Amino acid sequence: QVQLVESGGGLVQAGGSLRLSCSASGRSFSSYTMGWFRQAPGKEREFVATIVWTGGRTYYADFVKGRFTISRDNAKNTVYLQMNSLAPKHRAVYYCAAAYQAMMPLRDRTRYDYWGPGTQVTVAS
Repeated sequence: QVQLVESGGGLVQAGGSLRLSCSASGRSFSSYTMGWFRQAPGKEREFVATIVWTGGRTYYADFVKGRFTISRDNAKNTVYLQMNSLAPKHRAVYYCAAAYQAMMPLRDRTRYDYWGPGTQVTVAS
């Protein structure tokens, strides 16, 4: 059974940084595409960033604008989302997701098979 657990969220001042982590367990993730999504209050869950585990290809949402970086650590089975220059508009619950045998960057949340419970990010102005 695949399990994803996010961590690293919290409260940060505007202009600050956070690094989210997604610890993945249950199987080898070499055949997976991993993604980060976010959901703000009253809004739909939206794509943030994605990475193909093997090869490391990445793709970002337009609003990221170079502020966020997705990466993975093969040895730790962990995916990261480094978020810099945070603003109040980035406040949301951030979710990690995994898509089996996708082998390509994915921005469509319906393509993902597994989800973590999410971690709250709050940015104070």
